[in-house]
Amino acid sequence: MEIALEHVPFDLDFHPSTNVVTTCLIDGSLHIYRYPDDSAPERIHKVNAHTESCRALCFVDEGRVIVSGSVDCSLLATDVQTGTSVTRLNNAHGAAINRIISMTESTFASGDDAGCVKVWDIRERSCINVFHEQEEFISDMAFSSDSMKLIATCGDGTLSVCNLRSGKVQTRSEFSEDELLSVVIMKNGKKVVCGTQSGALLLYSWGFFKDCSDRFVDLSPNSVDVLLKLDEDRVITGTENGLISLVGILPNRIIQPIAEHSQYPVEGLAFSHDKRFLGSISHDHTLKLWELDDLLQGKTSAAQQSAGSNSDSDTEMHINDDPAPSKGSKKSKRKLENGNAGDSSSFFADL
Repeated sequence: MEIALEHVPFDLDFHPSTNVVTTCLIDGSLHIYRYPDDSAPERIHKVNAHTESCRALCFVDEGRVIVSGSVDCSLLATDVQTGTSVTRLNNAHGAAINRIISMTESTFASGDDAGCVKVWDIRERSCINVFHEQEEFISDMAFSSDSMKLIATCGDGTLSVCNLRSGKVQTRSEFSEDELLSVVIMKNGKKVVCGTQSGALLLYSWGFFKDCSDRFVDLSPNSVDVLLKLDEDRVITGTENGLISLVGILPNRIIQPIAEHSQYPVEGLAFSHDKRFLGSISHDHTLKLWELDDLLQGKTSAAQQSAGSNSDSDTEMHINDDPAPSKGSKKSKRKLENGNAGDSSSFFADL
């Protein structure tokens, strides 16, 4: 399934229990779609959420609310049922918000362009932790519920481990030669995998974060902008050339390319609540919902695979291994102008 969008999308998330997906666009708007089992997707709400580009979002509060973050430094909570604003915090961060992830039913984390990570609790209706050890944009985050630690990757080439119990940054890796763009926790919490600007995957052993323990350099010459964990041994990658691949970790191997979104960078990947669909977004103004089982078994049609690409073949996926010039990837987003922060208010007062 394909959903045509009005502008370039920057993030997507699926509802945790129903067939609803949301995406945020470069114009600051938030779109919510329902995708029924037996009919085409339908947009149920369009929200003019932010005055500038909306880069990040996630469902919180068991899917009742969508939290979105913007270049204008604001956080917005939107009611999923009505599409109306619940509350807004205009100066949530001192710099453009770049990444938001859901952690527990009541908490989420946000990271900005200045290397600051904040953790928010809906029950306490406030920010409960602030971590600011990194120097450039927070590119991605991953949460370990067992250890109550938050992993944050940064454009300065470092990875930080934020201890939520102590409220302190437990450790920070040495500077990598590469920008770290994406992160997942795998191997039952024993390994942390990071995607990089050069296309390599860096593997860190849990508890030994100063330097990576392994590198997988044969994945792609294109930047690995998105990582999505499939299981403890396999991860789905989204790269700058628009290719979506299934990759094995320890042993490190490319299992197979499974889809090609377009010729543009893959901006986001996510699973539906039942893992029936893999959602992908790119700069071609489309949100695509792929049947996950068909992708993994190689049953997706050639027509679907080549949609949005310039391939002349009707039978083969077009794979471009040449690094493409950036068309607004994670690094180029940093160049967007930050908005002005407004007056502070209790972000969670009405949640």
